[in-house]
Amino acid sequence: MSFNFNQYIGFLLFVVIFLIGFWLLCFLCSVLLYWLIGVIKERFKERKSTKNIDSSSQN
Repeated sequence: MSFNFNQYIGFLLFVVIFLIGFWLLCFLCSVLLYWLIGVIKERFKERKSTKNIDSSSQN
């Protein structure tokens, strides 16, 4: 069983496309997690600051 040149190029093309997709997926997932964690932190900060403002205005 031997590969000819066209099969070799096709295999390399498949591997390159697969690896590009894999690393793109990893990059997008990490960016989305980073973004979601930042949004959650900001909402907690905002909620905490509004609670502090409400409690200080009641005194």
